[in-house]
Amino acid sequence: MDARADDRVNDRDVQRLSFGGAADLYDSIRPSYPPEAVAWALGPARRRVVDLGAGTGLLTRVIARLGHDAVPVEPDPGMRARLAAAIPGSTALDGSAERIPLPPGSATGAMAGQSYHWFDREAAHAEIARVLAPGGVFAPIWNIRDGSVAWVRELWQVISPDELPERSEVDDFGPLFAPPERAEFRHVTRHTVDSLVALVKSRSYYLTASPERRAEVERATRDLVATHPDLRGRESFDLPYVTRVYRATRVTG
Repeated sequence: MDARADDRVNDRDVQRLSFGGAADLYDSIRPSYPPEAVAWALGPARRRVVDLGAGTGLLTRVIARLGHDAVPVEPDPGMRARLAAAIPGSTALDGSAERIPLPPGSATGAMAGQSYHWFDREAAHAEIARVLAPGGVFAPIWNIRDGSVAWVRELWQVISPDELPERSEVDDFGPLFAPPERAEFRHVTRHTVDSLVALVKSRSYYLTASPERRAEVERATRDLVATHPDLRGRESFDLPYVTRVYRATRVTG
């Protein structure tokens, strides 16, 4: 691995473990997932579902409300602590997609909410396959800001021009999984300028930025809301999302 590749790996590790210090903000401001998207991923039968990179449990809660046995797994201690506080009686296991602290074949489902793009995919696919019983389902899911809306597209360019929606594209999960199916669901969250700024502050690119860059991003976000013709003068507005979800069945092998 060359030096530039090493830098990219190190940057990824810094970003994916940057959320713990902002766990309360993350839990209060990040959108949840449409229940119909999670239901599509897991199907009607009750499953034991490992929530990989569970964070503060936003996806864990939806999985449980749909009647499944949710098992959250999260590497960041700050996020695990917030999950425990937010979901009484639930304790996230200390682990990751590459190191799941469960025995072989002990789960019938696995999901990854807003976290699959952080995985070492080859290692994670093998580990997820180890934990899933044959016929079990793996389903990563993302809430993606809807870039077909002009002001959302402009916001994206202001706050994170290098973050691309293509990072949520999936071709396959390796030889131990059937080819994945894909579905998309749309929903919105209501915001004011202050809550939109708070949402921006919960993102890894903001949390790992310099103080100068943070101030620049917050100022640009407020300026966009104040001046964009679709938002100017409005006390609140909808932020539209496309929720993209994949599902693939664990095959024998």
